[in-house]
Amino acid sequence: MNTPISSIRNLGPAYEEACRQAGIASAEELRAIGADAAYAKLLETGTRPHFIGYYVLVMALQGRPWNDCKGTEKEELRKRFDAIKAETRPQHSSALLAELDAIGVRATPADLKMSESPPR
Repeated sequence: MNTPISSIRNLGPAYEEACRQAGIASAEELRAIGADAAYAKLLETGTRPHFIGYYVLVMALQGRPWNDCKGTEKEELRKRFDAIKAETRPQHSSALLAELDAIGVRATPADLKMSESPPR
């Protein structure tokens, strides 16, 4: 079966497109990999980390209203979100940074030291 991701409560066309870009093609696939792995894939493909986006996904996969997350449960989800965010790096970031370095766009620590002048 190939049910659209936007058929899941709380997840609309924009979330569906972000999932598609992350290689998650259906609601069944999203449910199979789970919220944490899916969110990591979203981050890897360039989605900016946002706690509300993460817990909306968790609540959606549980069939609950997006704002049903409160108290201790929300605190625990925050810890999971922070761990996912810390462990996940966008796939394109290292290549992009290498290109920026190659053309001299990014300042290095040495550049910053050279530009500092002592007060007179």
